[in-house]
Amino acid sequence: MAVIETVSLAAQLLRTQERMAHARRYFDWQKRLVAPALGRRVIEVGCGIGSFTAHLSDRDAVLATDSSPEMAERTRARTSAFRNISVKTVDVMSPDFPALRDWKADSCIALNVLEHIEDDGTAVKQMAAVLSPGGRLALFVPASPRLYGPIDANLGHVRRYTKDRLTLLAREGGLTVESIRRVNGVGFFGWWLNASILRLKELPLGQIQFFDDWIAPWLEPMERALEPPAGQSMLLIARRAG
Repeated sequence: MAVIETVSLAAQLLRTQERMAHARRYFDWQKRLVAPALGRRVIEVGCGIGSFTAHLSDRDAVLATDSSPEMAERTRARTSAFRNISVKTVDVMSPDFPALRDWKADSCIALNVLEHIEDDGTAVKQMAAVLSPGGRLALFVPASPRLYGPIDANLGHVRRYTKDRLTLLAREGGLTVESIRRVNGVGFFGWWLNASILRLKELPLGQIQFFDDWIAPWLEPMERALEPPAGQSMLLIARRAG
């Protein structure tokens, strides 16, 4: 039974990532959000099928990592045209992960990854350990525990985050928080509708495309000027001591 559930979760994650790959404006928005944390040498944790990885092609060097060999291979194929992007199969929870410090990364990003990990405190410490002194970590996670619903459960999300919890994780990881903010106020209500009323188990492609075409173009500049009081997601940027 456990093997079947694991296969089912992997298939659902792949299906969702393939649907999200249509959200070009959303990934552009994510790139601009994490821009303050990006240096020239980036480690991406949990690259999946590489939908965001390709947006890092303007960096000097990128090391995309994933615990799944299949996902890593998908990213490798997707980014094969970029000589500055390398892909490695390694789990952030592995004792081998801190050895990536030899790569001398000045930034590490994990976008929609931390919520899948039971021991998220250790995961943050592992990511902090691969940063060079003064390097920055960017964590993009689902926000608002009250939004947790069937889609979260179906994707293997252990939790959704509050500012207090995410801040505490960064500090316990030896990092100084530079900024933390809620993101996607419109998505908050959409996720609530899906979770509490419609009880959907996966994000419909139509919703993803509608948001990307009609909501993201005006929502991003609005939230750049004013943080929403509630958000579907949350972004933290923290720095390792120099």
